[in-house]
Amino acid sequence: MSFFESEIVQQEAKQIFEDYQSLLQLGSKYGQFDREGKKIFIDQMEAMMERYRIFMKRFELSEDFAAKMTVEQLKTHLSQFGMTPQQMFDQMHLTLERMKSEVEKQS
Repeated sequence: MSFFESEIVQQEAKQIFEDYQSLLQLGSKYGQFDREGKKIFIDQMEAMMERYRIFMKRFELSEDFAAKMTVEQLKTHLSQFGMTPQQMFDQMHLTLERMKSEVEKQS
């Protein structure tokens, strides 16, 4: 069975995409959140990034041709921005850390 034919892979990909879209939509109102709301949003984004990182690691470890091609496509896409997948995750982490720092400064 192909990596992408797995029902588990399909369900997780769908759930990650839907959750990410919801967080992006919610994030457009981030400036209106109170301190606790911002903390919750940041925690949810961190959890989302961790799920995505693990999901991508599955692609990298798979022997499936389509999974390997997906990883290569991501690398090619990110390289257009001068970035590797690890740098992308590092940048996301730094952004969330900055957001946390700003929330902690609020009284």
